[in-house]
Amino acid sequence: MPISSHSGSISGNDAPTPWYDEEKQQEECGVFGVWNATDAAALTALGLHALQHRGQEATGIVAYDGKAFSAHKGLGLVSDVFNDTRIMAGLPGHMAIGHNRYATTGATLVRNIQPLYADFEFGGFAVAHNGNLTNAETLRKALVRRGCIFQSTTDTEALIHLIAVSLYANVVDRLIDALKQVEGAYSITALSKEALIGARDPNGVRPLVLGKIENASPHSTPAWVLASETCALDIVGAEFVRDIEPGEIVIINDAGVRSLMPFSEKQRRFCIFEYIYFARPDSLVDGRSVYNARKLIGQELARESAIEADVVVPVPDSGVPSAMGYSTESGIPFELGIIRNHYIGRTFIEPTDQIRHLGVKLKHSTNKNVLNGKRVILVDDSIVRGTTSRKIVEMVRAAGATEVHMRISSPPTTHSCFYGIDTPERSKLLAANHTVEEMAKLLGVDSLAFISLDGLYRALGEHGRDIENMRYCDACFTGYYSLPLVDKEEESRQSQLPLSAPFLKQVSGL
Repeated sequence: MPISSHSGSISGNDAPTPWYDEEKQQEECGVFGVWNATDAAALTALGLHALQHRGQEATGIVAYDGKAFSAHKGLGLVSDVFNDTRIMAGLPGHMAIGHNRYATTGATLVRNIQPLYADFEFGGFAVAHNGNLTNAETLRKALVRRGCIFQSTTDTEALIHLIAVSLYANVVDRLIDALKQVEGAYSITALSKEALIGARDPNGVRPLVLGKIENASPHSTPAWVLASETCALDIVGAEFVRDIEPGEIVIINDAGVRSLMPFSEKQRRFCIFEYIYFARPDSLVDGRSVYNARKLIGQELARESAIEADVVVPVPDSGVPSAMGYSTESGIPFELGIIRNHYIGRTFIEPTDQIRHLGVKLKHSTNKNVLNGKRVILVDDSIVRGTTSRKIVEMVRAAGATEVHMRISSPPTTHSCFYGIDTPERSKLLAANHTVEEMAKLLGVDSLAFISLDGLYRALGEHGRDIENMRYCDACFTGYYSLPLVDKEEESRQSQLPLSAPFLKQVSGL
């Protein structure tokens, strides 16, 4: 299989330190796939552009032309990696899959860039994965003992080896056999010489949607598209057909779309943070408009934590819809008091401590005419470490604000995510170690309030959080890990460290 690797000015396999917002939880990954389309790789690159917010570390595409697989991968943004017509010409075929990576497991190395590819007895096979396998290390050790040789440090490669050692005859049965042995969260696009395959874990933690493009091939037949979000369908002109159901596997080939439900039914645990921050606001996620959901969250936040002020100001960009909702409910004018620079990318400046402290000014600047002499309500989606929030508050006060009240459209982030979101360890989460009053003092605000957990659920159409019937994963707010954390349990057993009560409850089955 011809594989080309683009690394720009990178020396060796290590990527430069990304200039990302350490305040935010970092996105998972984005997956995309297309079957039966002219210039499938080009459509995939467009889809990955739309999913760039889900991963900015690396990207890759694998295509198939009926005779051979070809691939191109690289560290950096989609526009950096797929920046030459010759690259796209080297990815011929009517079917392709692609992946945007933000590392949740595995270091920032070229060999970890997806889609991963392998030659099997039945032919070539490529897979791209969004999520995190919580028993990947346990599986890896068992597979290595069987003689498997791993080429990467990413959890996704465990799937490749499970498929390789499976005794089933065809690729779909082998994939099902592999998926039945993994735990955790996954949405997958895979490509064999016979089909484009999509799969979603039985709890439906991560999103995956199906779309269709009419008359997309030389034979005027429809093309089928799989993507993490509907915004990726929009950019390629695909019609949204439906969400892939939790536990569903779809097989797409020239005969159309075939659906399998090979897993036992489990309670839905869709990631509630998709509505708060991760998904793009113009997407439909799990059947709901992300934009509308964020406005409703802002309205509920205003009802719960009303305060007198002159302006409601969002921390851009993810705080904008919630701030609009807050403004609507409170009657306080909405203003763009903070302007975000969308073009900084990676900085050429050596990230010394002094430059890091100035980094927030590269990304945000204040609109002093809006802020000077005003009582300001700052609306943001979350507080993780608190570093960026503190700097933004300082900027707003320096612009002349007389009062600064911060309102957060999520409950306090008190626990790490093990299902595909790159969160800091719990000791570095501000809300895990301080009360709300202490956090307000550390951030330098006159008041601080988070939406309540019940309020978040009400904004999403529920009566409140019902542990027996809830359909969301909210572990980052509660520590209730409803999917088994096999590797973490083993790590805790070996280190003899105590686990949290919700974790013990989960792993013991109580």
